[in-house]
Amino acid sequence: MGRVLGVGPKKKKSSGELPIHYGNGRPSLSAQEDRKQTHRKRERGHREKRGRSGGSIGWMRKPPPPPPPPPPPALSHSILPHKFLSINPSSSVCCSSFGFSTKSPRPFGKLLRLSSSSSCGHCFEADDESSDDDEQQQLQQQQLPTHQYDAAFASSSLLPPDRWDVLGLGQAMVDFSGVVDDKFLEKLELDKGTRKVVNHEERGRVLRAMDGCSYKAAAGGSLSNSLVALARLGSTHIGGPPLNVAMAGSVGSDPLGGFYREKLRRANVHFLSAPIKDGTTGTVIVLTTPDAQRTMLAYQGTSSTINFDPCLASMISTTRILVVEGYLFELPDTIKTITRACEEACRSGSLVAVTASDVSCIERHYDEFWDIVGNYADVVFANSDEARALCDFSPKESPVAATRYLSHFVPLVSVTDGPRGSYIGVKGEAVYIPPSPCVPVDTCGAGDAYASGILYGILRGVSDLKGMGTLASRIAATVVGQQGTRLSVQDAVKLAKSFAFHIDSSSIQSDVGSDHISSY
Repeated sequence: MGRVLGVGPKKKKSSGELPIHYGNGRPSLSAQEDRKQTHRKRERGHREKRGRSGGSIGWMRKPPPPPPPPPPPALSHSILPHKFLSINPSSSVCCSSFGFSTKSPRPFGKLLRLSSSSSCGHCFEADDESSDDDEQQQLQQQQLPTHQYDAAFASSSLLPPDRWDVLGLGQAMVDFSGVVDDKFLEKLELDKGTRKVVNHEERGRVLRAMDGCSYKAAAGGSLSNSLVALARLGSTHIGGPPLNVAMAGSVGSDPLGGFYREKLRRANVHFLSAPIKDGTTGTVIVLTTPDAQRTMLAYQGTSSTINFDPCLASMISTTRILVVEGYLFELPDTIKTITRACEEACRSGSLVAVTASDVSCIERHYDEFWDIVGNYADVVFANSDEARALCDFSPKESPVAATRYLSHFVPLVSVTDGPRGSYIGVKGEAVYIPPSPCVPVDTCGAGDAYASGILYGILRGVSDLKGMGTLASRIAATVVGQQGTRLSVQDAVKLAKSFAFHIDSSSIQSDVGSDHISSY
């Protein structure tokens, strides 16, 4: 039967069964005795969460009803719960709603062999002719007035702001991406199109094979893509004051760690964690074959574990939204940090957002995911496959069914479904967001860009889910229509201006704080 106390579904035992068996809301008599203590602990956690939510969200004490059938194509707009609007009460758009219808290449480099004292025997050095990164070039081309873009914000020499709008907690890894042929993969005995975790020796073997090859390097990671896009959307006074965006993670004191921190700093994202002495920074090697298939090799580095300390607690206590990257669940020693970080966010009145990240990651750490999602999460970002994995649904279940189901446990659920559009779920209902038209060039990073749009809408005090989702869809379409995973400065400013214009000119007025959600 299903889990009680609103902490997510129980894993099904056979693929031929529906994931939830609905009964009278009580656990079966055959349940193991040692699960009782866990249920009592989760019940206490939910009582605390209901207390901090102000009653705006009705938390489930028994499994929700069976997933309803998919909605009709045309769906009406819904209202964001009052809880989310309260994080930005001074925003000029808090009482407005809206419904509008509406890269440069990363630097190249070479792999340089270092002395035997180097941790991996190789280091990144950008080519001289492209040492200025794409973010800096775009800022110069944009030539924004000083009152619109505060360049001093990106300077690490200045004191950080008193409060962060978003703090991301995630893996800090440098991406190396290059184009190879099938023979290269065969020589290294790599399966094309797979993603695997490698150790220090395996990474060194691949890097040595790439020695002298042309490739691109970037401060990578799903979370960093979202944070950079959000920082660029909120880099001006359009729609409100500039947004303060930061990230906490773990990097080593090696050159790659310095490269990662500098890249984020130039993109207006503060990296708040100090480098670990003598630690090595994690890397992801992305090998793309001519048929556009990607083979990824991830090395977590010796500095991959994120520890919870008073400094991190202080950062969390001064943020409006804490975003936890799902890939962190792959690090066993970091799961405790995730729990303590979410507890601190709850005590501070901050919202907690969780990215699902990867289906296989969810399957490997299903219970750990639900301990966080069921007890702390206010927002969950997932694609359709990840949403089904969280629900333990079969692949035949529709994305809207997964969205509706998850929204019984989480106040706001965002589920993307590729070119078919996306859904935003609240209180058992799902709002359909049609896809924005574009000519796809590179789909990598689309979900990260979409998440930045949802976060931007929440921080700007927008209440209409349909309009917020439409903005997120337009941001994702912009990234899909270009090479690379990062939203450019020029595109971000255009999207922010368009968003603010439609907020101001909209004739739709929402009942802000209303618990009404459209039914269909």
